[in-house]
Amino acid sequence: MSIKNKVLIVASHPDDEILGCAGTVARLIQQGSQVYTLILGEGVTSRGESRDVSASAKEIEKLREDAKAANKVLGVKEVFFCGFPDNRFDTVAFIDIVKAIEKVKDNIKPYVVFTHYENDLNIDHQITFKAVLTATRPLVGESAKELYSFEVISSTEYRYPVSFSPDMFFDVSKTIGVKVEAMEKYKSELRNAPHPRSLEGIKLNAKTWGMKVGCEFAEAFKTIRVVR
Repeated sequence: MSIKNKVLIVASHPDDEILGCAGTVARLIQQGSQVYTLILGEGVTSRGESRDVSASAKEIEKLREDAKAANKVLGVKEVFFCGFPDNRFDTVAFIDIVKAIEKVKDNIKPYVVFTHYENDLNIDHQITFKAVLTATRPLVGESAKELYSFEVISSTEYRYPVSFSPDMFFDVSKTIGVKVEAMEKYKSELRNAPHPRSLEGIKLNAKTWGMKVGCEFAEAFKTIRVVR
């Protein structure tokens, strides 16, 4: 397989990878790409009054199983987990996050990397973006030649008055159903409409982007860096 067909998704939390680029990834896999997912955060533990990992152990493990099932729907080759504290990436040494990304990236050697938008409301998303930039510095021998940011509905649009301004779009009209099927595996993360993170919200968002670029459904991305 050509290195150009290797793709890495770097996501902060379980389900970000599906919300951000599942339709695009499903399409790339159908076209022959080999895709891997790295999920940095444990998820769940920010929802209580304190971060009690032992009390949340079963929930964390269930979320990982959901992530594996969701990525399997897309055809992702492997999912990697790091277990950084949920919504507390700012309490972790930045270099530790960078090295976690580098470890997976150096093993896979992806040509394309998808990750978070730098101006998301969520602090973990912001730090993940910066860590990916650091881990993929354009040095001699760096495999990652194309880097793109995705949006995560119920986070990206909440950073008022900053708005997501994409410049690249993937037609996912034939794979939106795969994205929805994958997201259905994350039952604990889904919400009821009109919440953006509902199955209806996911389809409506893709339909809105599609309408703006002349197709039925689309996913939107902001180019970080492309080297050609």
